[in-house]
Amino acid sequence: MFDATPCKKNPEKQKIMKIAQIVCTFPPYYGGMGNSVYELSKGLIDLGHDVEVITPQYQKDTDSEKMEYVRRLDPRFSYGNAAVLPQVKSILSGYDLVHLHYPFFGTAGMVYRFKKDNPKIPLVITYHMDPRGSGWKGLLFQMYAKYYMPRVLRSADLLVSASFDYLLQSGAEKIYKENKEKWIEIPFGVDIHRFFPGEKESALLDELGLQRDIPTVLFVGGMDRAHYFKGIPVLLRALSLLKKKRVPFQAIFVGDGDMKGEYERVCGALFLKTWVRFVGKVSAEQLPSYYRLADLFVLPSIDISEAFGMVLLESFASGVPVVASDLPGVRSIANQGGVVVPAAHELELASAIADYFQENITTKGLWARRVRELAEDKFSWEHIAGRFQQEYEKLVRKV
Repeated sequence: MFDATPCKKNPEKQKIMKIAQIVCTFPPYYGGMGNSVYELSKGLIDLGHDVEVITPQYQKDTDSEKMEYVRRLDPRFSYGNAAVLPQVKSILSGYDLVHLHYPFFGTAGMVYRFKKDNPKIPLVITYHMDPRGSGWKGLLFQMYAKYYMPRVLRSADLLVSASFDYLLQSGAEKIYKENKEKWIEIPFGVDIHRFFPGEKESALLDELGLQRDIPTVLFVGGMDRAHYFKGIPVLLRALSLLKKKRVPFQAIFVGDGDMKGEYERVCGALFLKTWVRFVGKVSAEQLPSYYRLADLFVLPSIDISEAFGMVLLESFASGVPVVASDLPGVRSIANQGGVVVPAAHELELASAIADYFQENITTKGLWARRVRELAEDKFSWEHIAGRFQQEYEKLVRKV
């Protein structure tokens, strides 16, 4: 459960700005985009700013409705994570700065029209990822990206990407190349106070039926059809190769969704049930304990739908090095605290896992300290919120 209490404000640190964060999903819905806005908003509030998150009201009576800084609007129309919020055109004029998190189908157009009518209110847009889909949905995404997305992005005063490596392979590449001075790179962050290194909890190991001294692989991610790209079958096949080579391991898969049963059947067909635990969804409070059980985190995503991999930062903060797929965006993070392997290649993945498990204890300790220091020095949300504050102030001063 996410903390429903806004952080304390400290107006003495900086001049207060009234900031709107507009995002298509937000906790308790679990997703990288909403979670990043949640953490960024907390960081900005800590810095003394008046932040309001504007997001659709998809369901009633959620714990998150207690968050005083969240305004949930009833959509005129919604489908999946798309929602039409015509109200934004009338409420955004009361803010010093508007920050849209893209993609947000249905409402991005409302923000674009608001900016045309209110050119003096700074607009920041973070380009999180390319929307992807199959069939008619995929065709619709392609048409939107070609004809409408450029107008939305060009309306911004500042454009943000978490990774230029990803951006240069994305649908926004042309927008970047035509106006590079508008773009900055600010990565996502991690809560280093929530995720931190520590001893493996005996009670949790006992609950899972796992052993303390056997090297442990961890995966965290969605298991629904929308997250097909997470590559869980690839990791299972890699673990099967480790079993055949008699490499000691045990593995934990955290996550839930309509594909979880299918993945469990694949696990059974590979005769891995003795070594693998599918634990389903775990609470926000419990999740850090699962990271601390791990010796190695694996992100085996299979295509560019994985734009960044915030779980890699959670792993770093927990003192756990990573193995991840060699994909734009993902590799720029993973290479700093682990290794990358070709996507959808279980043989290479198995080899990388085995190589790390065979390292001596001193080398493993160095890796653990290195990734924690990375999290503290480069990826803490305090650091990321400070960077956004600097960029916001530059824009507001221009008005």
